[in-house]
Amino acid sequence: MKTIDVIVEGGKATAGPPLAPALAPMGVNIGQVVAKINEVTKDFAGMKVPVKVTVNPKTKEFTVDVGSPPTGEIIKKEAGIEKGAGNREQPAGDIALEVVVKIAKAKSNSLGSALKEKTKEVLGTCLSMGVTVEGKNAREIIKEINEGKHDSVFAG
Repeated sequence: MKTIDVIVEGGKATAGPPLAPALAPMGVNIGQVVAKINEVTKDFAGMKVPVKVTVNPKTKEFTVDVGSPPTGEIIKKEAGIEKGAGNREQPAGDIALEVVVKIAKAKSNSLGSALKEKTKEVLGTCLSMGVTVEGKNAREIIKEINEGKHDSVFAG
């Protein structure tokens, strides 16, 4: 079995680089692989997503596994922005705390074990991107979480 890891835009993989040069030596039908990748990544349209293609060079059979998009990509989609802030004076966008918690729940590979910890990780990404949360700097929201102000969001 041979595996290639690529990052593609959801639903928009093409038969060009980086896929074709990696798949061609394996003798697999590149068009079928691209179609499968686009099928399984269509829900991530507008986001870059990691994809792992595993090929059996003898049988030419393949599997496609989609990873979780980077946290920053999800934040950009939820905030309706194309990129983070270039300067810290003007926020790039704003999202609700409930959205931050939803992102944290979806990020099963993050370091924190509790939902609060995962949420603070996502808030850290918001901070680095210049995205505010409910109109506040992410540091303020982290402080409020530490003080127990938002415990109702984590209950249930």
